Amino acid sequence: MSRTFVDSPAIREKTPLLLGLIGPSGTGKTMSALRLGTGIQRVTGGDIFVIDTEARRSLHYAPSPGTTAKPPETFKFTHVPFGAPFSPLDYLEAIEHCAKKGAKIIIVDSMSHEHESVGGVLEEHASETKRLAKLWGVSESKAQMSAWSEPKKKRRRLINAVLQMDCNFIFCWRAKEKLKIKPGKDPEALGMMPIAGEEFVYEMVLKCLLMPGANGFPTWKSEYAGEQMMMKIPQQFRHLFKEPAQLSEDIGEALAKWAAGGPGEKRQPVDISKLLAQYEACSDAATLRVLEEERRAIWAGASKDDKARLKTAADEASKRIDDATAANGGAESEDRADIE
Repeated sequence: MSRTFVDSPAIREKTPLLLGLIGPSGTGKTMSALRLGTGIQRVTGGDIFVIDTEARRSLHYAPSPGTTAKPPETFKFTHVPFGAPFSPLDYLEAIEHCAKKGAKIIIVDSMSHEHESVGGVLEEHASETKRLAKLWGVSESKAQMSAWSEPKKKRRRLINAVLQMDCNFIFCWRAKEKLKIKPGKDPEALGMMPIAGEEFVYEMVLKCLLMPGANGFPTWKSEYAGEQMMMKIPQQFRHLFKEPAQLSEDIGEALAKWAAGGPGEKRQPVDISKLLAQYEACSDAATLRVLEEERRAIWAGASKDDKARLKTAADEASKRIDDATAANGGAESEDRADIE
């Protein structure tokens, strides 16, 4: 029996936001989450709910009785204290509670307890390892792999439920420096990594890494491969962070406008001289691709002289990267699409 499929022109529609804030204590995760949430609220309306696993610390940003919340000092939100146990299904119950109450923005601060705290995935894995080893009459080392099945199944149920909800989410994860152990070799430093299951972190639409002392300013470049993996800034959001930017209500609003099906925040006029200087300093293919997107966006409105200068600068940057790559014995940089 053959199946029938329906096709239609693709049009981007409303989609929920899943934002991840990753960083050690004191980097501004909670305030940044509240600022982003307040900006999202400008577009979506509805209430902001904060699921607080951090000993009620989010209340530091709540207004005093009888006063009005005034960002960024204080914020208006509904507080949901959440204590142990912290299994994925306990998190799901807390999130479903907020959704049933009509929450449009749900902030989870912190999501790291789901991984390594009381009742979390690591603790359940250790308990399941002991149970299976005793049941099967084998050593715990032989039961370890099979013991991941149950806790991972619960985490996947949590993730799948979140992905189906008509809410915007901001997840905060604690972070710490980690090493990757390689048998017979020196450990490899990964940098600041989230205390989390990687399959959850990878679902985020935008991932911001906040380094010590960040005060809400994300880092977008690192020498550590692990940290670089924890940064995610899709093309449609890059104009928001073209210059170092503190996470704010305006950024939250722009993200929400995009998620609602619109183009997001209008691009600011491009400084041609600055773009030319960036081409001159460009030394890698990834940066070149970003600059080419910027050039493509302004091409139709650029003057004839500016087009000539930009094309020359782009060609020189591309040749410089190809020459450097060839000298190092690597493959040439990707071909650039003509911009005419």
